[in-house]
Amino acid sequence: MLAHLGGPENLSPLTSWTFDPLPASALVIAAVAYYRRVSTLRRKGTAVAVWRQACFAFGLATLAIALFSPIDAIGEEEFFFVHMAQHILIGEVAPILIVASLTGPILRPVLQYRVIQHLRVLAHPLVALPVWAFTLYLWHLPYFYGAALGNDWIHALEHASFFTAGALLWAPVLEPLPAPTWFGSGVKLVYIVVARFTSMILANVLLWANGPTYDWYRHSVERWGISPAADQGIAGGLMMVVDSVVTIGAIAWLFLKLAGESERRQELIEGGMEPEAASRVVRYGRG
Repeated sequence: MLAHLGGPENLSPLTSWTFDPLPASALVIAAVAYYRRVSTLRRKGTAVAVWRQACFAFGLATLAIALFSPIDAIGEEEFFFVHMAQHILIGEVAPILIVASLTGPILRPVLQYRVIQHLRVLAHPLVALPVWAFTLYLWHLPYFYGAALGNDWIHALEHASFFTAGALLWAPVLEPLPAPTWFGSGVKLVYIVVARFTSMILANVLLWANGPTYDWYRHSVERWGISPAADQGIAGGLMMVVDSVVTIGAIAWLFLKLAGESERRQELIEGGMEPEAASRVVRYGRG
């Protein structure tokens, strides 16, 4: 087995847990700030749902696994598909969990800053989707992909931009803060389909390419029985599978939400509430 892998040194990435103080400190600060705010809201009688708190914890855990576990070393040193898995965790899974954990009351202390108020435009669906798509494709261009692998600071910027773009993408869907009035459940369905179609184009390019796209992963010999071409194919396939699962889950959730909203809205209107007011109450779960 060791001979096939090329020597014991090739096993080192499997045990390479790393510790980078900057992202580790950011995760700790985020955890302290979030749960202090949750505690404050609970004392004021505005409890945050347990499932939201769990989402935040799992979101931070997802980021920690992506950044500090052997996934990081194996993705950089051995396999493109492992690096793709890392980016999916950072740019897809963690942002969904973190955004789902947030509410207006949780974010209120941050929203008092003028610069944050100005930056809220980035979460507008007509801005967030193009920003996310641009970020996704920019970092998968061979020049920028190679630059990130060759420089720790650029790599950190890549990871930060993936997470930020992913959070912006899902912010108008999950609405920790109100999205535009026209961006209801039906429009959200279209928004999610467009986003998933955008990423699936890239996944297909990687899956069906004639050879490795990135020089970093052009190995002269197979590693662990996986050729460079197969490595890239697995990466593209992984991206497609995750996109499909997320798309199906999001669409199912929105269909159920849309049906429930329609029924509840009709009940409120029949009870004497104005249609516009009924729509607001149903959309934000109040009343």
